[in-house]
Formats: sequence, C-alpha cells, structure tokens
Amino acid sequence: MTQIARLYGGSMYDLAAEEQLTDTVLEQMQAIRQLFRENPDYVKLLSEPSIPKEERTKLLDTAFGTEAERYLVNFLKLLCERGILGEYSGCCEEFTRRYNVDHNIATAVVTSAVALTDEQMAALKDKLEKISGKTVTLTQKTDPTVLAGLKVELEGRQLDGTVKSRLDGLSRKLNELIV
Repeated sequence: MTQIARLYGGSMYDLAAEEQLTDTVLEQMQAIRQLFRENPDYVKLLSEPSIPKEERTKLLDTAFGTEAERYLVNFLKLLCERGILGEYSGCCEEFTRRYNVDHNIATAVVTSAVALTDEQMAALKDKLEKISGKTVTLTQKTDPTVLAGLKVELEGRQLDGTVKSRLDGLSRKLNELIV
C-alpha cells in the first residue's frame, strides 16, 4: 500500500467516522472495489487523461451518484480528478484496516490441504477469538502442499500446525541432540 493510499483512505475513514457512516461506507467501498476489479476497462476510461475531468466525474456521478453515499462519490471524484484512481484499492485496504482497529476485529487466513467444513471453520474462529480477544473474520485458502494440519496467519503472527512444520521441528531437535 502506498503513502497516498494510506493518506486518502485514512482521511476517508476519519470523515466517515465523524459522520457515523463507517459501516455503510465500508460496505459500499468494497462493492465498488469489486466492480472496478470486474470492469478494469471502466477504471482505464476514468483514468484517461484525454477525456476532460468533468466528463470523467460525470461518469462517476451517473454510475454511483444515486446509489452510494455522497461522501464516497465525492471521494471517487477527487481520486479521478487528481489522476490517482488506481490507488482506490489501497484506500479501501487502509479504510478497512482502520475500521477493524476501531471495531476490535482481527483478520485471519487459514490454509489447509482441503476445504474445511462449516463446523470446523466455526470451531477455529471461536478458538482464534479466544486467543486474540477480538472478533475474527476468517478467510480460507486451500494448498495441496500443506498435506495435513492447518497454517493460520492472525494479525501478522504465523500459527503453523502443519505436519511439515512438526516434522521440521523434530528434525531440528534430532540434529541438536546428534551434534
């Protein structure tokens, strides 16, 4: 994430918090981010310097003016006018980061060889919430190289309960005993 994204995303968060709109703006920002990902040509169009700024901002008004929070629409227009609409994804990350800090939410990514069941995900979520003391949002990834066990990244910490990790630990202990 760039310094520009931190600055603009943080400023957007401050405004939304002041107006008590953080939940609404977060939801809408994520929806717009997804739309931009699905329609990269639209973002290119909005970033095209040969098209006058007024026309590009009018496109944003047409697309989001009646559906999105006015502060968010103005934020998009500002990014468009300044030629930094490409930073929008980073702005969303910073907004989400600040939201999570203020709402005591931790994000975790769990990696396993096969997809976990809903019951397993719920049990893991409960355990991680007890460890962190925060509400946890859990994202699941599958990686066939994991073989067995789970690898969890929670707030920058790695919790590695994979068979490979345990075997590596055993190997290190054996090497220490032999040497």
